[in-house]
Amino acid sequence: MAEPVIVINAPILPPPVKHQTILAALDALPQGFSALLINDHDPKPLLYQLDAEQPAAFAAEYQESGPTRYAILLTRH
Repeated sequence: MAEPVIVINAPILPPPVKHQTILAALDALPQGFSALLINDHDPKPLLYQLDAEQPAAFAAEYQESGPTRYAILLTRH
């Protein structure tokens, strides 16, 4: 597992800007680097949105999968 460059703690982000903030952080991630996304529920809708906006740009690997904490390592290709 690659060491994440950033850790995104989604539950502390305000709901109106949560997806926008996470996607902006991932957009700034250089190729070959990773971010660890921490959330209190499975962030599948966000992952679908990310793939729709940037198809195949990231590999997603679940490090933890609930039921109360999810951690996904996102690595930019």
